[in-house]
Amino acid sequence: MTPNALPPPKPSLSRSIRRALTITRTLLSVYYAYMVEYRAELMFWVLSGSLPLILLGVWTEAAQGGSFSLSPADFARYFLIVFLTRQLTVVWVIWDVEKEVVQGQLSFRLLQPLDPFWHHFAGHAAERLARIPFIAILIALFFGLYPEALWMPSPSRLLLFLIAVSLAFCLRFLVQHTFAMFAFWIERAVAIERFWFLFYLFLSGMAAPLAMFPPVVAQIVMWTPFPYLIYFPVAVLLELETPIAQGFGVMLLWLLLFGITNRYLWRKGLQRYSGMGA
Repeated sequence: MTPNALPPPKPSLSRSIRRALTITRTLLSVYYAYMVEYRAELMFWVLSGSLPLILLGVWTEAAQGGSFSLSPADFARYFLIVFLTRQLTVVWVIWDVEKEVVQGQLSFRLLQPLDPFWHHFAGHAAERLARIPFIAILIALFFGLYPEALWMPSPSRLLLFLIAVSLAFCLRFLVQHTFAMFAFWIERAVAIERFWFLFYLFLSGMAAPLAMFPPVVAQIVMWTPFPYLIYFPVAVLLELETPIAQGFGVMLLWLLLFGITNRYLWRKGLQRYSGMGA
C-alpha cells in the first residue's frame, strides 16, 4: 500500500443488515417453494408426529377414574399443545449433515460464501411455514371432537408461548446439529440422536406432564435441556405452575453451551474433513 492509498471502506451497519435480510428472505423463499412441492409427503410427516394425540386418549381416560391434579379437559389441552409444540420444533438436520459428510456432498456447500448451518436452519424454518395449514386442520378437528377443551389463552401468554417455542426450536436444532458434527469422526452420528431421543421422550413432557413426576425428580429435570423442548412452552401457554424467568434463563444457558460446542466441533471437524482428502 502506498503512503497516499486509502484503506478499503468498511461496510456500514445498515448495509450489513440489508444484506442479511436479503439472504434470509432468499433462503426462506427458495426452501419454502421446495417444501410445498411435497405437500402429500408433508402431510404424512405431520401425522407421524401424532403420538401426543394418542397419549391424550390414554390420560383423559385415566383422569376420569383417577385422582390427578389435572382434569380430563386439562389433559386434552395439554397434549394438544404438546402436539403443536412438537410440530413446530421437529428437527431432522442430523440425517442431512451425516449424509453430506459421509458422502462428500459437504464439499459443494463449502464452496459457497455462507455457512452450511444457515442452509439447514432456513430449510427447517421454511418447512414450519409449509406445514401450518395441515396443523390448523388437525387442531380444528381436535376441537370438534373435544369441544370442552376449547379455551382462549391471554395475549401475554400467547406471546410468551411464541417466544418459548421459537427458542425451543432453536435449541432442538442446535442440539441435533451439534450431534451431527460427530459425523466427521464416526459414520453413524444418528446413533447419538437415537440415544438422546430416549431421554427426550420421557423427560421433555411429551409422554406425561412433569406435574406427574415426583417433585424432587421434576426439579432436577428442569435443569436439563429436555423439558424446555416441549414442556416449558406448553406450561407457559396453559399457565401451569412453572418459573418463567428461570425457564427462559436456563434455555438461553443451554443455547449458549451448545452454540459454543457446535462451533468448536465444526472447526475441528473441517480440519479432519479436509485431511481426509474430500
